Amino acid sequence: MDSTVEMDAHTLELLEFDKVRELLASYAASSLGKELARRLEPDIDAERIRAELVLVSEMVDALGAGLAPPLGGLHDVRLVLRRAAIGAQLTVEQLLEVAETLTCTGNIYRYRMKLGDRHQHLIDQIAAVEDLGVVAKTISGCIDSRGHVLDMASCELAQIRQKLAEVEERVQNQIRRLLRDPELRKILRYPNATVSGDHYVLPVAVNHRHKLQGVVHRTSSSGETLFIEPASIASLSAERAVLKSEEDREIGRILRRLSGEVARVARPLTFAIDLLARLDLITAKARLSREYDMHAPEINTTGQLWLRQARHPLLLQLARQAYPPRTVVPVDIRLGFDFHLLIITGPNTGGKTVCLKTAGLLALMAQAGMHIPAGPGSNVPVFHHIFADIGDEQSLEQSLSTFSAHVSRIAYILREADDRSLVLLDELGAGTDPTEGTALGRAILDELDRIGCRAMVTTHLGDLKTYAFHNPHAENAAVEFDAETLQPTYRLHIGQFGMSNALRIARRLKLPRELLRRAHRYVRRRQRRAPEMVQLQRLREEAEKAREQALQAQHEAERQRQEWQQKADQLEREKEAAAALRAARLKLQPNDVVRVARFDKPGRIVRVDFKRNSALVSVGLGQWEVPLEEIFPDGH
Repeated sequence: MDSTVEMDAHTLELLEFDKVRELLASYAASSLGKELARRLEPDIDAERIRAELVLVSEMVDALGAGLAPPLGGLHDVRLVLRRAAIGAQLTVEQLLEVAETLTCTGNIYRYRMKLGDRHQHLIDQIAAVEDLGVVAKTISGCIDSRGHVLDMASCELAQIRQKLAEVEERVQNQIRRLLRDPELRKILRYPNATVSGDHYVLPVAVNHRHKLQGVVHRTSSSGETLFIEPASIASLSAERAVLKSEEDREIGRILRRLSGEVARVARPLTFAIDLLARLDLITAKARLSREYDMHAPEINTTGQLWLRQARHPLLLQLARQAYPPRTVVPVDIRLGFDFHLLIITGPNTGGKTVCLKTAGLLALMAQAGMHIPAGPGSNVPVFHHIFADIGDEQSLEQSLSTFSAHVSRIAYILREADDRSLVLLDELGAGTDPTEGTALGRAILDELDRIGCRAMVTTHLGDLKTYAFHNPHAENAAVEFDAETLQPTYRLHIGQFGMSNALRIARRLKLPRELLRRAHRYVRRRQRRAPEMVQLQRLREEAEKAREQALQAQHEAERQRQEWQQKADQLEREKEAAAALRAARLKLQPNDVVRVARFDKPGRIVRVDFKRNSALVSVGLGQWEVPLEEIFPDGH
């Protein structure tokens, strides 16, 4: 897809979009489809994205119905076609690749006929592919699958090869005659002829050289044996060489003729190859979608991100490869509805970074026209830019510390981001003094709020957790942690802020009880200082639950509305089709080609009796009186 805005390359690398492209390429059937998959870029045009997603959804349906496109034999022969178009002679191998690609166009042309009403956009996508299989048959009628030019390619070639066969027979007869001569057998090192180049030679002992007239073609490594072509065979070899030269010239003439045939269809075939490459990419997206249980997201331009039961595709890939297979815990992520800043807190092992990467990567996939590993009804906005600062990366080129590298990256993001951007910041305020880190983090959040972008920020700094209490555009989220198993559950709870779980973990790891009691007293003392914060947090959690239920109800209502609309559309299409069929039956005339339902065979109208609502139809060897409702005019 063409995009007028280039996504931030560093973000694509951090989110590992290239690995998703490679995964997609592995599902393509041809080198053309793989190349398109590896060059896939996110788009920023909402209509183009929606159109692509519709094509992928239709292909998912087609694959489910056993209607996979027959892309076997598709080769990238565009350079070969350009050579043919300027009059160059193609090689046998090139002609065979072109023939396979030409056959593929015919297969796709017939495949289009098998697609139904549910695949109308797919049908339109490949409607311009012509059936160029006739030229393929011309090539395969001259060259077999091993690259051998057949005798039937031309009368002249057949005649030359007939003469060659006759000369070859005379040579063989002469050799057999010589080998039967007892005097000659005495001077041979072994009683067989061998081949040197295109010449039949006899192995003569060096001290008997004078006893056989002929041409020496080579000598054995020991020097004891001379390989001599007898004079009686040499004249036949010369005749055969002349015929071989004539054969090569005739084969060249045939290849030039076939190259001319290819040149004649070079333009429509080049156009078809581009369309088939796109079809291969669409099919690869559909295969990946089916394999990983993906769904088409809804695309919006209002900045609303709602990922329902989202899973990271690369974690899914690793989980499938593991033995025994592991389960990836899905996560719900929402942004841009009542808030556009989401501050995710929780323990360092709680999967906060996975949430960021999942949101960013799924947004990129959706904008690249791919289904995403999330539940039906997920909503993805069109982001013009996605910026990420994730992980403990250090800028070696600038010799900066880890903290300085992060600050430098954030400064760049704040300069470039706008209200159509998604910003993902991991561990905001980390790497420096907690007090200064918190102050800097609050200032960065303020600036993100001023810009109006959508932002997801993770932090383990306690004071940043209260930021959302004072900013109506911000919301907290907590990553769940199982203190019993000391393992993250990876579930995200929006409306809550995460505890570090340090005291629970410390108790599980058998820290002294008195030390733990003292730590709990310090925590309670701090909580008593801010009781309003605890009450406010409870209210926000209740409000968030109510919002979640309202959104779920809205989604369910929209889903039911779409189902009813689809049923209404289907009924309308069936009504139109029935009306068109009735109109076509009223226009029936003698000799019209029709299909009769009871025979499921084509027939021809003999006469029509509209008063009796029947027609006399010739089917096979007989004529039958058939009701009009059992007759389907050609094309219906």
